[in-house]
Amino acid sequence: MLLKRSSQLGVGLWRTTFVANMIVAVLFSLMWLRGGEPVHTNLLWQPALIALCLFGGQTLQFLALERGDVSVAVPVFGIKVVLVAFFTPLLTGDAVGVKQWLAAVLSVAGIILLNRRDVNRPPQHLGVTLISGGLGAVCFAMFDVLVQRWGPAWGAGRLLPMIFWMNALLSLTLIFKFSAPLRAVPRAAWPWLTLGSALLGTQSILFVSTLAIYGKATAANVIYSSRGLLSVLLVWVIGHWFANEEQHLSRSIMRWRLAGAAVMLSAIALVVT
Repeated sequence: MLLKRSSQLGVGLWRTTFVANMIVAVLFSLMWLRGGEPVHTNLLWQPALIALCLFGGQTLQFLALERGDVSVAVPVFGIKVVLVAFFTPLLTGDAVGVKQWLAAVLSVAGIILLNRRDVNRPPQHLGVTLISGGLGAVCFAMFDVLVQRWGPAWGAGRLLPMIFWMNALLSLTLIFKFSAPLRAVPRAAWPWLTLGSALLGTQSILFVSTLAIYGKATAANVIYSSRGLLSVLLVWVIGHWFANEEQHLSRSIMRWRLAGAAVMLSAIALVVT
């Protein structure tokens, strides 16, 4: 909600991504204090590959959001949960059980229901939305699984800071996509943008560190997808604090979202019991 509010004040997707990536990289630098294995320069291609997956996923998903409809793009992003379950045994050798597969599929269904919109027109640029959103989900799924694979050998205190430093360097290319320089960002937008980016970095540290230390990418993604449910609840309860008007959606849409919440909770119950 903080980042959406900053966008409403004129920051834009690409400047938001740039600023957020820089702040997140600074926060991940604190992970270096955790320690880890010595850095071997001949293995730097591993964090570089993971950073490319992260940056590629960000770029593709923002392209989908910029060109297409959010109500189509977000459910497409949701297939990441199933893709993680698919890639995990292929890249790590860890088996994914039937319960986790079912939970992954239920998570995608829940995401689709949570993102129903009052829309009576055909979706815009459907092909671009599906292709870029789908490829972005592949990139993010690869990111999660590769962190799970290489995290134990590197140590979270070494692998994760290097990934996000490299992602910050890649983010310099976004400057060419800015609609206006950073100095043109309205002063009123900076508190929303800064705090939203800090929260994004905090949740990234919690989630990605979990993957690096404990693995279990499929189960972690199912539980992490509950943020869709939490976002609906927060918008409904305190959305007006952020000038968000989604709490005024029709009853039919809210019924769909309640159904999505029930499906999401069922998926989470499968992986935590």
